[in-house]
Amino acid sequence: MFAYVALLWLVIGLPVMAAPAAAAPQAPPRPRPAAPQPSRPQGTRPQPARPAAPPADPFFVSKLAPGDIQNKQAVLETGMGTIVLDLLADAAPNHVAHFITRAREGTYDGTIFHRVILNGIIQGGDPLSKDPAQSARYGTGGLGELRFEKNDQTMTRGAVAAVLAPGMPDSGGDQFFICISDQPQLNGQYTVFARVAEGLNVAQKISQAEADDTIPKTRIVVSKVTIRDRPAPAPDPFSTESIDELSHYRAKLETSMGDVTFAFFPDKAPNHVRNFLRLASVGFYDGTAFHRVVKGFVIQGGFLPTRSEPLDITQSKYVHTMAPEFNDTPHDKGIVSLAHGDDPASGDTSFFIVTARTPVLDGKYTAFGRVVDGMDVVEKIEQVPVNGETPVMRVELRKVTLFKQP
Repeated sequence: MFAYVALLWLVIGLPVMAAPAAAAPQAPPRPRPAAPQPSRPQGTRPQPARPAAPPADPFFVSKLAPGDIQNKQAVLETGMGTIVLDLLADAAPNHVAHFITRAREGTYDGTIFHRVILNGIIQGGDPLSKDPAQSARYGTGGLGELRFEKNDQTMTRGAVAAVLAPGMPDSGGDQFFICISDQPQLNGQYTVFARVAEGLNVAQKISQAEADDTIPKTRIVVSKVTIRDRPAPAPDPFSTESIDELSHYRAKLETSMGDVTFAFFPDKAPNHVRNFLRLASVGFYDGTAFHRVVKGFVIQGGFLPTRSEPLDITQSKYVHTMAPEFNDTPHDKGIVSLAHGDDPASGDTSFFIVTARTPVLDGKYTAFGRVVDGMDVVEKIEQVPVNGETPVMRVELRKVTLFKQP
């Protein structure tokens, strides 16, 4: 549960008034003439009393023009890396204006993530967290400033929402939390006003910080929050290169058993080549494993469930199935081809390296590259002990590095 804010009501007693003493007898007063009444212009009437001014609105109301909150990002520089948020002005305009206003005032600079739930959420933004001496009060500051803004944004991985006091929907303020994993039980209860655009892996590492219960043992400081215009969408990596340019790229696979280098066939399977290079460029393959070994046939890797860490936002964007590009390349030893299920159009990220001439694969799988260096490493991986087709030890694909060959 999020930090609770206790509302303290002070009951002020009124003093008891003593009864007035009896008045002394007095002579009756003499009658006096009535005071003259001021004349009034004919046809006018007394004006009614002006009503009292309504009390000031205690909630934040944006003073920013609609154009000043559209297409904005917030860049959070933390001690563990940078997190970039897309601010959702259409979904929660007042919350976005509040966040922008407070960020420009420096409210968040020097605060910490004061609450973490492992791979669940991280919570920050409390102005009190700037002061280590206030640690007992972390989670109680900066609330009660915003009315709830209902919208259709869901609490999926990467959602950013305002923290509330329990049972008080109109208690949002400076504090916010980031969903590291889907939190469907929170849908509709909190105002989602942003989504992580970059650095979700940084947020996840923050959630994994060593903690006492949910309180991090070390201060994870937000050193600076900057508001910027959202950059124009850039073209997808490897979407504009020509076939000739693609043919010069190489991929070095650093594995736990040595390095293997691929060259590619963009003239035979351009979409598959672009897909592999794109996934490699965003780090998709880093931390995966060779999960299948069949001696005299193939070794297979790049399977999403073998990743040691969940995907970040950018990586997730580029995982999709591929229409086959069958070609006349024979599946000889060293050929790299895309794996798929019963449906030839079901392949996405998992590839295999052929370890012996296998004509049964020809025309049924898309060959898109070949090993040009490190075939001895492929042969070592082929010889690892297996349980069925699964290696009994993890063969890690630590990193894929791209470079160009003249």
